[in-house]
Amino acid sequence: MTALDWRAWLQRGLNLWRSSLQLRTVAITVALTTVAVTIISGYMSISIATNLYEARKQQVLAEARQATANAQHLFDNAVTPTGAIDLDAANSTAQTTVLAAQSNPGGTEYAIRRTEGQSTAQVLLPTATSDFDSATISDELAAAVAADDGRVHSQAVEITTPDGATTPGIAVGGAIEVPTAGQYELYLVYNISDVQQTLDFVQQTLLLGSLLLVLTIGLVTYVVVRLAITPVRIAAETAEKLADGQLEERIPEKGQDVIATLARSFNRMADSLQSQITQLAELSRVQQRFVSDVSHELRTPLTTIRLAGDVLFDQRADFAPSTARTAELLRTQVERFESMLADLLEMSRFDAGAVQLDTEPTNLVRLVEDSLEAIRPIADEKGSELRLVAPGGYFEADVDARRIRRILQNLLGNAVDHGEGRPLVVHVDSDADAVAIAVRDYGVGMTPAQLERVFDRFWRADPSRQRSTGGTGLGLAIATEDTVLHAGVLDVWSIPGEGTCFRLTLPRRAGGEVRSFPLDLPPAEPLDSGVIETSPLLSAGVDDD
Repeated sequence: MTALDWRAWLQRGLNLWRSSLQLRTVAITVALTTVAVTIISGYMSISIATNLYEARKQQVLAEARQATANAQHLFDNAVTPTGAIDLDAANSTAQTTVLAAQSNPGGTEYAIRRTEGQSTAQVLLPTATSDFDSATISDELAAAVAADDGRVHSQAVEITTPDGATTPGIAVGGAIEVPTAGQYELYLVYNISDVQQTLDFVQQTLLLGSLLLVLTIGLVTYVVVRLAITPVRIAAETAEKLADGQLEERIPEKGQDVIATLARSFNRMADSLQSQITQLAELSRVQQRFVSDVSHELRTPLTTIRLAGDVLFDQRADFAPSTARTAELLRTQVERFESMLADLLEMSRFDAGAVQLDTEPTNLVRLVEDSLEAIRPIADEKGSELRLVAPGGYFEADVDARRIRRILQNLLGNAVDHGEGRPLVVHVDSDADAVAIAVRDYGVGMTPAQLERVFDRFWRADPSRQRSTGGTGLGLAIATEDTVLHAGVLDVWSIPGEGTCFRLTLPRRAGGEVRSFPLDLPPAEPLDSGVIETSPLLSAGVDDD
């Protein structure tokens, strides 16, 4: 398995851990239970081992004291009335007597060694059982026994068996006085493998019991958490369906417990939301139908008014100055009224979902040039210089030219109206996947509060400002809808006193999506006033995430 596979598995595990409350609850419970059981089992195992060892040690010490006393008594009684002693016979009898006094003679090794540094009339030959390993007697134990303080001394040792294995044991030593032969050391090595076997059995039992306890607690936690989480998961799934518009979805109501109460409360809330949403949707449909019907009905009388106004406008030279001015104002307002009706009808079509794209390969640089030429008379009147920056690239894209031209006319008209007579720069750039158009002015700019509402319907940044391009407050809202139809992004940057920049980014192919932005927001454009600074932007349309 490669490192990439490991990372993929790790990412899946992390996602499952974050998304599953049941998994986290069971895992944490099992982990804490395992720690607690491990501590308790370890403490019990140590306590049992200590108690078993101490109990056996006390038994061994008692037997060793008795064996030492018996051996001393035997040697003392082996002296004849004449003061003579048969050391060999006494030694043999002592060995038999010592081993016979043990509770487990087969598991006990025996040795008698002469204490070094003595000079006596007779010498008792050292003796030991066949399996006695003198290496088990440490120098510390031998020194303690040779001191002959009247006590027996013990030490934990390891016993090597004939097959090379090692088992635990206890070495015990005591001093005895042999008449005419001096001081000797009696050593007994006890094999306590039975204690180790008992401890192993206890530890295995504790381990098995601990595992079963952890598994049982994990299973119980899983069942309990599942019983508690399942209703919550059903509620979450139902809420997701409601959020997706499936207003008829409800949570099953069972029983009288708190979960059933939650289900009933949730269902009542869903009923109320469905009723209100239905009412709002119906009201919205009525409003949309009203706007559409009114807009259509107004076209006929507006056409008549337009014809009458044109007749009066054409004959204004024959009228008194005040009447001629009235004819001019009538024509201007009728044209504005026609523009407003056209925008309202377009918005009603967007709301009804009755719009379709008519895409074809279009050179956006040529489209921008045409739009600039159309706005040039108004820009010249305002004193705004028009600039086009197109460094070259993939400028052709599959778009609805009529809708893109309408977006550009709106953006250019706003830039001229708010540009304060300063230059207006249009940037066009592209990459293999997207085409971007940025309209930059250096006028009054907008505040963050105004940026939040710039794409709202019927909203204008400064209603009192004299406009040269008319305006109903629907232009940017329509531009936003046209952008969404192209799966594009329309976003804006602005700083009060430094100007505004709108950026339109479109996928180059129909049905594609915006994955990159060929232009920064705002694009870098050196002017006499210095370097353009950037600020937070507001996006409308399809997000790039």
